[in-house]
Amino acid sequence: MRILLSNDDGYQAAGIVALHQALRALPGAWVEVVAPEHNNSAQSNALTLRSPLSVHQAAEGVRYVNGTPADCVHIALTGLLDYRPDLVVSGINNGANMGDDTIYSGTVGAAMEGYLFGIPAIAFSLVDKGWAHIDAAATRAAELVARLGAHPPGGGKPWLLNVNIPNLPLAQIRPPKVCRLGRRHAAQAAITMTSPHGETLYWIGAAGPAADAAEGTDFHATTAGHVAITPLKVDLTDHDALGYWAQGLGQLLGGASGGGQG
Repeated sequence: MRILLSNDDGYQAAGIVALHQALRALPGAWVEVVAPEHNNSAQSNALTLRSPLSVHQAAEGVRYVNGTPADCVHIALTGLLDYRPDLVVSGINNGANMGDDTIYSGTVGAAMEGYLFGIPAIAFSLVDKGWAHIDAAATRAAELVARLGAHPPGGGKPWLLNVNIPNLPLAQIRPPKVCRLGRRHAAQAAITMTSPHGETLYWIGAAGPAADAAEGTDFHATTAGHVAITPLKVDLTDHDALGYWAQGLGQLLGGASGGGQG
């Protein structure tokens, strides 16, 4: 199994180092690391289009890029690698990517870039920041990769999984649960400060608490000690509302929206 590994915390982060070691230990696994040079959290699917990207070599064959997580996967698949990986893996992230977090997440963005190229992909995150029990999380992540590699799902079609692992000792991590994304409250207020020149500066506030952590969500599962697995899709279309909007706009515009009729 040929695995392309990336992340958003940077190529030297404890999460990707631990996951690299765990994946390399899998029988028959070939792991290629192409990751950002620096922390690129909350970069989502951003691509660098107005400046060149440089690729540098580090120890143990690791390569790092002066770009975003999605940049790393994109250039790996379109110019850096001379083969097509069987799986794209991203993480392990320093902190949860649950609920609304997935929209902003560079960890998920890297995995999604692989998925957009038709390659199965997984984004791994540690629920709490600080790297506590990162080796246990890496072990659980590698176990999941091994199982999916031995029994590929999807019938040959690509798939995208978002996985959050509790910060617990290995023996205390409970079996995986397939969950839907929860929801968060709005973020906390922006933090302001005054620069030495008298300018007001703003820092984005911390993420809000969980607004929907009901049973069946990723928040609920990880709180109970389970690994939370959420299958994701890229289609943002509100399919349930298509008819409503087609009818409403048709009336508003005198039939100009037309539902695709010429």
